Amino acid sequence: GPWAGQTLADLGADVIKVESPKGDDTRQWGPPFVEHEGERSAAYFHSCNRGKRSIVIAVNEPDGADLVRRLVATADVFLTNMLPHRQERYGFGPEALAAANPSLVHASLSGYGLTGPDAAAPGYDVTAFFARAGITDAITLPGADAPMPGAAQGDHVAGLAMVGSILAALRVAEKTGEAQTVDVSLFASGVWTMASDLSSVLVDRRQPAKRRRDEMVSAMNNRYRCADDRWVFLTMPGQHWWAKFCAAVGLDDLIADPRFFDGKIRYRNMAELVAIIDAVFVTKPLAEWAVILDEAGLIWGPAARLIDVIDDPQAEAIGLFPTIEHEVAGTFRTVASPVGVASADSRPFGPAPAAGDHTDEVLQGLGLNAAEITRLRESDIVQ
Repeated sequence: GPWAGQTLADLGADVIKVESPKGDDTRQWGPPFVEHEGERSAAYFHSCNRGKRSIVIAVNEPDGADLVRRLVATADVFLTNMLPHRQERYGFGPEALAAANPSLVHASLSGYGLTGPDAAAPGYDVTAFFARAGITDAITLPGADAPMPGAAQGDHVAGLAMVGSILAALRVAEKTGEAQTVDVSLFASGVWTMASDLSSVLVDRRQPAKRRRDEMVSAMNNRYRCADDRWVFLTMPGQHWWAKFCAAVGLDDLIADPRFFDGKIRYRNMAELVAIIDAVFVTKPLAEWAVILDEAGLIWGPAARLIDVIDDPQAEAIGLFPTIEHEVAGTFRTVASPVGVASADSRPFGPAPAAGDHTDEVLQGLGLNAAEITRLRESDIVQ
């Protein structure tokens, strides 16, 4: 949910983040931290909440829940990652909020969706996206430990699905004047990323084979270790790449070798072929192979470390790490959203807010006067 809101903020939406009095838990998911308005928030929090306004409301209090409904009455979209039963408890379900705003887009991002036996089950991307959708199993070789995915990768995919769904729902609401409900889940997003494999399983009900490096269908759709323990990934399907590849890496003798003449024969002798190629790649470091493979026009990519990614010249050229400048938070780099509209500026507008940064501002926008805001603050309804 936060990643979807961040992307919409990058695209120019006024995103109001409603936090509980204890604040968003991810503010403490550090180190490292970014200082802002006397508050120390984790870099992770800033990465998915930049450009938003923050209001702190105790939604478990009737007056607090009423404030949210008043905000919804002025909004185009209500975006939440609350589970369905909690939405209903506070009066935030689709039907209840549509009564306050008949053309509202009500958007829920959950672990498993709003219906079905697991609608009430909590889920993170590790559990609902990677594990249950089959991704983790698909990349775990027999006998190996299941890998632990990186932080929030599934959240990003589901967040983009949510952004697309919200934009489509806004268009429908604009045309019909009727409220729309958006239901995006980590589980469904994970299953969608596995569509290539699952499409086959749906037809033949057979578990796809898990292939070691010496069992791959193509030696040119594989990965190889370099002399400096870095890895090169190749993806060159098709017979026409074979001669170019062999010539580039110094294996000209293999081009007409009867053991490797075409794809079917190479597959039958894959273990032998991979061993030969391994012995070549391990003779040079990644930097030297990069020049050789680029000059040959081959399709390849390095297994880049994150410390390499932030200095990648292509990333710089297409603006993947813009700088945020703020008079209080200072200057720091962040990660751009992957969306892009040529005529629009989708660069980050500023850092993530401190908790309650905009409480007074947002409440004044609802028409509350200073006395009313003071009463709410003294009653611990807002901060």
